[in-house]
Amino acid sequence: MTPSLSPTIEIDADFPRAFDFLLHQKARNKGTYSGRGAAKSWSYATALLILAGKERKRVVGARETQRSIEGSVHALLADRIRDLQIGHFYEVRKNSIRGRNGSDFLFHGLQHDPEGIKSLEGADYCWIEEAQSVGKQSWETVVPTVRRPGSEIWASWNPRLETDPVHVRYVITPAPGTICRKVSWRDNPWFPEELRIEKDHLKAIDPQAYRHVWEGECKAAVEGAVYAAELELATREERITTVSVDRKIPVHTFWDLGFGDATAIWFAQALPSGQIRIVDYLENHGKTLDWYIIQLNQRGYMYGEDWLPHDGVDCIIHSRFSGDKSRSPEQLMRAAGRKVRIAPKLHVMSGINACRTMLSSCWFDETKCADGLMALRYYEWGVPTKTAAPAPPGRASGLVRSEPLHNWASHGADALRTLAVSIKAPEVKTPARREQRVVLSPWS
Repeated sequence: MTPSLSPTIEIDADFPRAFDFLLHQKARNKGTYSGRGAAKSWSYATALLILAGKERKRVVGARETQRSIEGSVHALLADRIRDLQIGHFYEVRKNSIRGRNGSDFLFHGLQHDPEGIKSLEGADYCWIEEAQSVGKQSWETVVPTVRRPGSEIWASWNPRLETDPVHVRYVITPAPGTICRKVSWRDNPWFPEELRIEKDHLKAIDPQAYRHVWEGECKAAVEGAVYAAELELATREERITTVSVDRKIPVHTFWDLGFGDATAIWFAQALPSGQIRIVDYLENHGKTLDWYIIQLNQRGYMYGEDWLPHDGVDCIIHSRFSGDKSRSPEQLMRAAGRKVRIAPKLHVMSGINACRTMLSSCWFDETKCADGLMALRYYEWGVPTKTAAPAPPGRASGLVRSEPLHNWASHGADALRTLAVSIKAPEVKTPARREQRVVLSPWS
């Protein structure tokens, strides 16, 4: 049953002074970043409930990926409605929140979510939470889609790297019409004593970690990033830049396959000099193989070989991705006229070592590979575990074993392993040496 419309509601709420601009200043882009304990999410939720209570508004709460409503800010808004005792005005539904004046709160993922993108078109406010995880491609979709007159894009995040697209967009090179504030635990009037004890302890034992966790300072690389040193060197040597495509050399593609998880593809050229030009990157999920083939054709490169991981020959595990239970990705791509090769199957650590060796020869296109580079910067080790293997005599029992985390960043990193174990520099053909024959005349 649709609630009857009511004019407005005046919400009496205490509000941190640092976030007043959310309520009292008009701007196309509003951003807030901080360390822990600054009450960002609490303040954003409160501000949006106040604004949507004054007049009918559509608010979209968005994250980069959202597989369920539990992964959204729905619960936070519901808690604020309860705390402010405005349940008579806002109806909390299973997947949305509805105001008696017709205001709507909707919740979607940004990454390849057709319904989410559609909802942005009529949004008055788009709140992007945990914006440090939003990729360049998602920003390029969001900004032109949120186009209602007077609409605003709000971002809140805990900074990790200066190269994160949200930090570049709101802090490093903000567009006209951007208001961005750095806040901290000091701006939270309700900062609890329990967090104060935790904060002071970290400051005493690890000042560098304290500056990142509590003061919101960016890090040079994600802690535990697998390729931190290699990417830092590439940056220092200016190998992450604008990279041209050599039209005389084929572009090869290197894949990690997925449907529920992402499919990731690197586009690269191997030059006779040994230089590897990584010229493009593509990632998506929930798309079948024919979608990717269309995307490859639209890019217009002169293609060489498509390198699939070892499981590219499997019909069953990739049946949703292939859209065909009887044929594997390899078979379908060959039928589409692609030149397909299967990468050798190696242990994860062997593949990582191959990547580390290769990265010193790589040049990345900074713009086209932005999302792939972001994945590599966030590809990190998980918590070490002990194996159950018995220890040899005289040694401590249990071997410490560490594996990289399997998360949103791992697909681009897995595709890079396919690249590292497959790409080869083209052979330089040298002219055959001709032997000179000397014919002696009998009269000489």
